Parts: sequence; structure tokens; C-alpha cells
Amino acid sequence: MTTTATATAPSRREAVEHGTARLDGVASGTARQAAFRSQIRATRSIEDGKEFVTLDGYASVTDINYKMWDWYGEYDERIAAGAFDKTLAADPDVAYLLNHTGMTMARTVTGTLQLSADEKGLRTIAKLNAKRVDVSDLIIAVEDENVTEMSFAFRIVAGQWSPDYMEYTITEVDLDRGDVSAVNYGANPYTSISARAQQALEAIDHLDGAPLRAARDRAAARLEHAEQSAPAAPAEERKAGRDKATELALLSLDD
Repeated sequence: MTTTATATAPSRREAVEHGTARLDGVASGTARQAAFRSQIRATRSIEDGKEFVTLDGYASVTDINYKMWDWYGEYDERIAAGAFDKTLAADPDVAYLLNHTGMTMARTVTGTLQLSADEKGLRTIAKLNAKRVDVSDLIIAVEDENVTEMSFAFRIVAGQWSPDYMEYTITEVDLDRGDVSAVNYGANPYTSISARAQQALEAIDHLDGAPLRAARDRAAARLEHAEQSAPAAPAEERKAGRDKATELALLSLDD
């Protein structure tokens, strides 16, 4: 669905002009989980009498748009080529997981996970111990093609909006203490805030009368409470970052 701006939900352009959204993009440090289709290849080997399985795939594809949501509605986001260069040069501590949870299967600091950036995106080569039950289950799922996609968890360091504020390009990410994961589905990579915002907006479209007025009043109350409880930011900070009250209100929408 497409959400249009209203008087109570200003456009991104208006927000930037009034200093309540970043001039250069999403707030630095914002967490993301982005998922992409990836042909994961499994190769078995024996080393020193031990069986290992190497999984080779791409946790991210660069310069491909995917849908995101924020307070102002839907927009396109993409990860620029070169976004991984600085973080990879810093030897980040990154884990290989399944669906971003569970015990670490491989890790960059132990040499069992190798990350590199090429013309396609973020390539991952993970060397897994085949004796582990969770590894065995994952390999079976990959070989059966029941798990065919990958995702990675990261933090945004820098980015830039397009002139019409409908496309956001991430130009630098931080992978340290994040993860790359084989995932069940490469769904649109909404953050928890974005997903809840989308759900709330879709629900509003099906309300009328008293329920709609109640939703309006509750949202207004949340915003007022967040504005009163958030510390006042200096003028230069308000211009540099998204309004904290808006973020707090979004977090509370489904409470």
C-alpha cells in the first residue's frame, strides 16, 4: 500500500525543512537487518580427521533497492557499493548464525568466517563443524533448498537521501558485533520500528468512527508524553538527527 502525507503526518521534506529529520539520512547507529536471496553453496571436506562443511553465499547484494518504512510512509533503500570497505578493513567481530539467533556456528575472530566485498555484495565463507547437531540440520536444509537466503545485522554509519526523499542510500555500515545469517525467508528488511509503523498504518486504513478517533487520540497522547519526557536537544543536534520524540512514540505504538 502507499501512504500519503497528511497534516498530522508531515512529509520527509517538511520534516527536514523543520529540522525534525536528518539532512543526510537515517540517524547514525540505527540498527538494521537486511535479507537477500542468495545461492548458498555447501561443500564438505575432511581436515585432520574432522568433517567440516563450508557454506559460501552472499549476505548482502549492493545497489539493489528494497522497501522500507518510517513515520512518513514507504521508501526505497539500498546499500551502496563500497559501504563495507571501512568496516571490513577494521577486522570486525562477526558471527554466523541461523535466523539471527542461537549459538555461533562460525566467527571472524576465530578464522572460521571470512567476509569480503566484491562487485556483487558482501560474500561470506563459513567453515562449520559437521559434528554439531544445529550445523547438521542447517546443512540438510541448505542441500534440500529449504533454506536459500541470507541476511546480515549491522549498524548504519552514513547515508544520503535522494532529492525527493523517497530513496535512502546507505554509504557506510558497521558490522562489528553484528552477524550474517542463513534465513528462512528474505522478507523486506524492516526494522522493528518500521514493521510496527507499517502495521499501525495498515490498521488505521480499516478503522472508522469511534475506533479511528480513539487511535488518533492515543497517538497524540503518546507523542505528547514522549515530547515531555525527552530531554531538549541543542538546535544543531535537532538539525543533525531525527526527532527523538517521534522515535519513542513509534516504539510505543503497539504497547
